[in-house]
Amino acid sequence: MKTTCTAMLMMGLATLAAFYPAWPALAAEQAPPAQSQPAAADDTGPTANAAAYCKNVANQAADARYARQAESLATMTKALEDRIAALEAKRADYEKWVSRREEFLNRADESVVAIYSQMRPDAASQQIAVMEEDAAAAILAKLSPRIASAILNEMDPTAAARLTNAMAGIPATDATKKAGST
Repeated sequence: MKTTCTAMLMMGLATLAAFYPAWPALAAEQAPPAQSQPAAADDTGPTANAAAYCKNVANQAADARYARQAESLATMTKALEDRIAALEAKRADYEKWVSRREEFLNRADESVVAIYSQMRPDAASQQIAVMEEDAAAAILAKLSPRIASAILNEMDPTAAARLTNAMAGIPATDATKKAGST
């Protein structure tokens, strides 16, 4: 950074000298009085001024860089916290869905499933059609695929579709509920 700052300052001084030829003489006139100690060979002229300028602004530049990095870090921390909150909400939703699914499958007791598996498909379809949707879907899910398909085949297509969606874990929409109730 030191060489870059010095190079930029030197280019600026050269540009200033090109547009204002009397500038080096003015700068010499306005320079502070010489110290009693002899100056080193490289402590005079525009290079020394550039080095002194770079030395003086180094702390301010470091502070500004630190402030930008702190602001960027705060922004990234907020974004990370927002994403964590969204993931926690998704996790809670998933856990709720899993517990609902387990409860759904536990509703269909093995003895009830055995009873429906022994019934004629047309009689079973009439009884399952008037049951609570979750309980009916749980029973159908525990039946063998051959028996469940025969029962669904005997049902009204709208009711069969609602029960199939419930078995697949797809929530019923308002339009599906209204169509099934009419």
